[in-house]
Amino acid sequence: MDPQGLEFVELIPGLPEELALECLTRLHYSAHGGASRVCKRWLQLLQSRDFYYNRKKSGQTHKAACLVQALPVLSESKPVSPPSYGISVFDSVSGTWDRVDPLPKYPNGLPLFCQITSTEGKLFVMGGWDPSSWDPVKDVFMYEFTTRRWNRCADLPSNRTFFAVGAAEGKIFIAGGHDESKNALSSAWVFDIKGNEWTELTRMSEERDECEGILIGSEFWVVSGYDTESQGGFKSSAEFYELGTGQWKRVEDAWGVTQCPRSCVRAGQNSQFTSWAECDSAVRVATCGVDLGERALVTGSAYQGAPHGFYLAEKSKGGQNGKITKLDVPDDFSGFVQSCCCVEI
Repeated sequence: MDPQGLEFVELIPGLPEELALECLTRLHYSAHGGASRVCKRWLQLLQSRDFYYNRKKSGQTHKAACLVQALPVLSESKPVSPPSYGISVFDSVSGTWDRVDPLPKYPNGLPLFCQITSTEGKLFVMGGWDPSSWDPVKDVFMYEFTTRRWNRCADLPSNRTFFAVGAAEGKIFIAGGHDESKNALSSAWVFDIKGNEWTELTRMSEERDECEGILIGSEFWVVSGYDTESQGGFKSSAEFYELGTGQWKRVEDAWGVTQCPRSCVRAGQNSQFTSWAECDSAVRVATCGVDLGERALVTGSAYQGAPHGFYLAEKSKGGQNGKITKLDVPDDFSGFVQSCCCVEI
């Protein structure tokens, strides 16, 4: 026992530390919840940053799609209010669906138009509108898959919605969007999850409302968006923040689509981005796509008012569109998808 008498010093009694760590590293993420209750040391290990990167290095992490999705309506009568949203999790390997427990502060549905992102195996929800008052909120929450619990983080530095977000290596980057007076923003911030603090970055070259964020290597890209005075006039340009230099660089003609880029941007080659809506006519409207490595989950409709469909898109050589397969989705998980992200657990 350790000096406080709280736990075994050895990870697994009778096994060398290296072998015990290897055993725990090979646990599927779905078993982490039960394993975390074995002892305090296992809980601390399973939640640690080092354990996550050890699993990632050894190829034991698992990519899943997290969706901000309309919840099923319990009443048979036609709803008279906007739908409530929750977070669904799709495992493309097993084909299974699950739902994350509601936020304690918002038990009846997520803030409307909130943003989600993930880093180091944790899921983050930030911003949006209060589902009751529709007032903008600065809330930031972190979901720990190991304990299946939500924790509150430091608030956003200011009210902003429809901003770009990207995350990697324990850092979350946000840029653009608009403030509570609907003024488009050019400011950007970074959140350090370990220190639980926000730091302001240099500004982008111009305002970008309703832009989309995507992190590629050591570059945080902010794609398209529009100025305060030209709402709905989406730019063809993008700019990226170099994590190493702390500088923004602008790229012309990076977004060749006239539609809103939110949740449908697909990384291309040579600083060119395409829309997941272009992968098949079945997902042309209200498209959301999340890259899961060799495949992507793509959702959308063939036309306005058509049923929402769910598809797995295979990646062919060169990153071009491959085979697309329609999924049979349980009724509880067939609702409209507002946004999505990949979580590597």
